[in-house]
Amino acid sequence: MITPIIHRVLTRADLDRLVAEIGRVDRAEARAAEDAVQTGDVDAVLDSPAALEAVRGRGGAPAAVPLTILWYIPVRAALRARGVSDVELADYTATVPVVFATWRAVRTVARGDTGIGVWWRYVASLPDGTVAQAEGAADAAALALWWAGCFPEWVTKRGACRGMVRAYVTFAGQALALAARILASRGPVASLCARAADQADALHAALAEARRDYLGRDTHSADSRLERFLSRLGPDSATPGTLN
Repeated sequence: MITPIIHRVLTRADLDRLVAEIGRVDRAEARAAEDAVQTGDVDAVLDSPAALEAVRGRGGAPAAVPLTILWYIPVRAALRARGVSDVELADYTATVPVVFATWRAVRTVARGDTGIGVWWRYVASLPDGTVAQAEGAADAAALALWWAGCFPEWVTKRGACRGMVRAYVTFAGQALALAARILASRGPVASLCARAADQADALHAALAEARRDYLGRDTHSADSRLERFLSRLGPDSATPGTLN
């Protein structure tokens, strides 16, 4: 079952690399970030606008930081902008693309098959009301959020309509709610699933926003790569309407 992993596995070396990247953008902010790390106020650094700009790579390539931080800081900022300050939810949301970064991980959910119908049948095939079914539902929900948030063009193309993205997010919320009900006696895990179900729209939106810097609208096209590069140079670098 996919659970938040990023916040608790951050190391001092990871934070030092982040501070170094902040220094490339603003030396004064880097000194402030270093002081915050020294005093243990790590969340202040992770939430800082300087960290967000550094990680996004404004003025060049994305920051040379671990994949965990590369997703976590933009996702966390996107959720805060939507009124969701739950650090654990931000951690969970950013964990999703990190976990599914390899196809091997994707194949562990419903044997790699994709599509809402397949996922529901997979969850229904597991013994009713068991931890196995709850974990299967939670993992299928995470996979749906990943596809809808990071590769919406694939979801739309596969479903032949834009409404499929909404359907994937709705599925994620329902599957997480099912997991929460089954795991009601397991306290923290059930609470996380319930909160994620309630905020499924915000989680999806945060992934969709964060992915623009790394994946673009069409991951492999030359236009998309150019658009991502121009966007990092600053908000006025790309001429509106020149890249569609």
